[in-house]
Amino acid sequence: MAAASSPDTAPAAPVAKRDRTHYLYIAVIIAVALGIAVGLAAPDFAVELKPIGTGFVNLIKMMISPIIFCTIVLGIGSVRKAAKVGAVGGIALVYFLAMSLVALAIGLVVGNILEPGTGLALTDAVKDAGHAQVDAEAKDTTEFLLGVIPTTIVSAFTEGEVLQTLLIALLAGFALQAMGPAGQPILRGVEHIQRLVFRILAMVMWAAPIGAFGAIAAVTGSAGLDALKSLAVLMLGFYVTCFLFVFLVLGVLLRVVAGLNVLTLFKYLGREFLLILSTSSSESALPRLIAKMEHLGVSKPVVGITVPTGYSFNLDGTMIYMTMASLFIADAMGTPMSIGEQIPLLLFLLVASKGAAGVTGAGLATLAGGLQSHKPALVDGIGLIVGIDRFMSEARALTNFAGNAVATVLIGTWTKEIDRERVDQVLAGQLPFDEKTLLDDHGDAPAEVPEQGGEKELAKA
Repeated sequence: MAAASSPDTAPAAPVAKRDRTHYLYIAVIIAVALGIAVGLAAPDFAVELKPIGTGFVNLIKMMISPIIFCTIVLGIGSVRKAAKVGAVGGIALVYFLAMSLVALAIGLVVGNILEPGTGLALTDAVKDAGHAQVDAEAKDTTEFLLGVIPTTIVSAFTEGEVLQTLLIALLAGFALQAMGPAGQPILRGVEHIQRLVFRILAMVMWAAPIGAFGAIAAVTGSAGLDALKSLAVLMLGFYVTCFLFVFLVLGVLLRVVAGLNVLTLFKYLGREFLLILSTSSSESALPRLIAKMEHLGVSKPVVGITVPTGYSFNLDGTMIYMTMASLFIADAMGTPMSIGEQIPLLLFLLVASKGAAGVTGAGLATLAGGLQSHKPALVDGIGLIVGIDRFMSEARALTNFAGNAVATVLIGTWTKEIDRERVDQVLAGQLPFDEKTLLDDHGDAPAEVPEQGGEKELAKA
């Protein structure tokens, strides 16, 4: 049936749509180049452009909660066995913890080899800048766990809290699953809402070049060349560490477990990487990652649980950043830490980072809050990296995104919830992603999708 329908749709619509979006992302690249030029030529003016980038990212963020809700409800509502969803969540959390520890270990090794902070001076201005980064909104673990529970069912959507939305979606999905046939009309309604939300997201994406220009111009203008030169060793060391983690650790895992080439997967996600690079926010690509992973052939339940949870718990880039930044600050202040001091601090930051999910500037805010709680003497040195934090934020966001994309494929493989034949076709370019709807339509009636998903789950179980 799929073979019969593809000749009807492939030649006409996808070609025209791909052409249009192709120009859109060329415009994003041009906008990034212009933003850098403006940031270097007129830094004061460029900093004033920051609201443009912030506005675009906020447009994307407003779509995240409804997309997560629809994806998870449709995914879980179509599965006949609740234990299948629990298995996916359990495997995902164990994997996220393991990868966080690996990222910390790699950052620890590289940071101790480079010792990038040695020889830097600490002024009163730098100390003040450091203390200013201690975020009053940072939560401890207990507050974080209680914060997952929304005030009301709808407040999760109005406040834009990803984990709160995840909880409500899981409850709604399991409730619809328990309702059986009586829940089918609701599932059809949720699917129509999902189509509407994805169509709105596709419209919002046309503002990407403007958002990219404002974001990059502001970052370049605020940092300037002096900060980049003085902290180049830390920046380059961090970039290299992220590169090694992504291509050696994640790349080898993907090849061994799923038999896929990590470069092929990243080529498929190229537009999302460009979007993150231009906005310094991995959240800007979250809705598209959900859509693309489903299109790739990973089942809805796996995508719906792994991606949103990973954005809070699978922060590989942030782990590497906090490791190297902590060592950098300790060296710069003339109080280098022994391995015995480093490991407890980093394990504490590992836990603290889970409470900072969703906080603006999470990397720097988490680091400042963690040091304030565990090693207050180092907070003075936070000001040393404020100037380049946004440039390091680029690598943080790209690494976090890459980690979550790979995690989705790996968990789909481990739970046998991935269509390998479709994966090969998509990565080979035979089944292009629909940039207009961000959805695949497999039948005339929306009701057929949940039913097919349920039969597929039963067959696999």
